Amino acid sequence: MDGILIAIALLALAIWLFLLGFWGNFWRSDQQIEPDLLQKHPLAAYPSVRAIVPARNEADVLPQSLKSLLTQNYPGDFGIILIDDQSQDGTAAVARSLAIELGKELDKELGKSDRLVIISGQPLPPGWSGKLWAMEQGIRWLDLQTTPPDYLWLTDADIKHHPSNLLELVTQSEQNNLDLASLMVKLRCESFWERFLIPSFVFFFEKLYPFPWVNDPQRKNAAAAGGCILLRRDALERIGGLDAIRQTLIDDCSLALQIKATSPLNSSSPKRGIWLGLTQNVQSLRAYDSLASIWSMVARTAYTQLSYSPGLLLGTVVAMTLIYLVAPGAAIAGLIWQNLALTLLGAATWVLMAIAYYPTVKLYRQSPLWALTLPAIAFLYTLMTLDSAWRHWRGQGGHWKGRVYAIPAED
Repeated sequence: MDGILIAIALLALAIWLFLLGFWGNFWRSDQQIEPDLLQKHPLAAYPSVRAIVPARNEADVLPQSLKSLLTQNYPGDFGIILIDDQSQDGTAAVARSLAIELGKELDKELGKSDRLVIISGQPLPPGWSGKLWAMEQGIRWLDLQTTPPDYLWLTDADIKHHPSNLLELVTQSEQNNLDLASLMVKLRCESFWERFLIPSFVFFFEKLYPFPWVNDPQRKNAAAAGGCILLRRDALERIGGLDAIRQTLIDDCSLALQIKATSPLNSSSPKRGIWLGLTQNVQSLRAYDSLASIWSMVARTAYTQLSYSPGLLLGTVVAMTLIYLVAPGAAIAGLIWQNLALTLLGAATWVLMAIAYYPTVKLYRQSPLWALTLPAIAFLYTLMTLDSAWRHWRGQGGHWKGRVYAIPAED
């Protein structure tokens, strides 16, 4: 029996050595925009940009998020299209008031200022997710204008941007010949449950989609973070617009995959890539201050990420157990049974786990001791994934912003 336990503990140790050394350096959390990017690479000309902001019942956060968009210091042609997606809390009125307060001279008849256009969203048609349908309406409005923009800035209504965010994203895209540049915004981390679970959400995302591999144009790995995406308009047209991903709940990664997979080869210029990075300066205002709210957020798409496959679900549970739970289990069992080899193997693996998690904990400015909690966190996330599958099997679909989305038909 001891031999079997030691063999399992050795396997867990080997997995973490592999993850640290050979899995795209995902754990370093070092894919960020250069601090002096604007000084190093000033642009000779500034392409036109329109922000597309789907907003459903966001009146409480708009005074911070929309203000951060209206006050961007981008020197080029820039405007904001806010789609009021059937809100019931006066979202559009708050947006108009805010534009007036900032001196934008809102035209009440056209619903726009020199930077802001407000569109009343139409009812959700079959086959679309709510957020994508709202953005699609903004893009259709732009298509009717005389001069469509060079870039689309897809951003959520609960994101607070720093004043130079757009300028940095455009510079990053122009300098590196990118079709898509995305930031994993800094999620709110104030309550106990946020400090406990939110940094690990980013860590697991990085492990699933190693950012250095995403950012390598020679690799097929692709991902994006839907809260902040700068996208070339011609790249979106190349894949057939948002219609190509209209039914997806994980729309950001689906978009990035299609954009990267269809990047054309051009003998006169290098293949365009995509880029995904982290930031301290762009923040989500969305509060997940209870276990229930975080649980719901994860369970909404966890089984979707596994393609609704029972086999992948079983594999995930086994993998999460082996990768995250064996180490503390071995360390504790070894102490109880006075098995030094088992104790040392479990402890060594647990330390490697903490080393991998520490850069993410540091990014969120939390105590280093939080790095030791990853096994307990992983256990909870495993339960959330199982609950996501259970919801799917009961036909509950995905719940978000007061809507319930139908379960895709099984093949």
